[in-house]
Amino acid sequence: MGIGTGIFLFVVGAILTFAVNVDVPWINLDIVGYLLMGAGVLVFLISLIMMLRRRQTVSTTRTAVDPTGNERVTEKETKGDVL
Repeated sequence: MGIGTGIFLFVVGAILTFAVNVDVPWINLDIVGYLLMGAGVLVFLISLIMMLRRRQTVSTTRTAVDPTGNERVTEKETKGDVL
């Protein structure tokens, strides 16, 4: 979701900066567009870094030796994302 939000902010900022030619006396739309493009790049990069930081974990559980002397091993494998 963050990657899409970053792209959306960048596109809206580019439209305000380069495509809209409206003169509003109390706000400079070019500056607003540049700020939105910068925020979009920042959100995109943070989302990309957070997505790449996810790791996979594997946990194994072993049980004790059974009465016949054979080692009984029970492996329980859990895979998941850890943030």
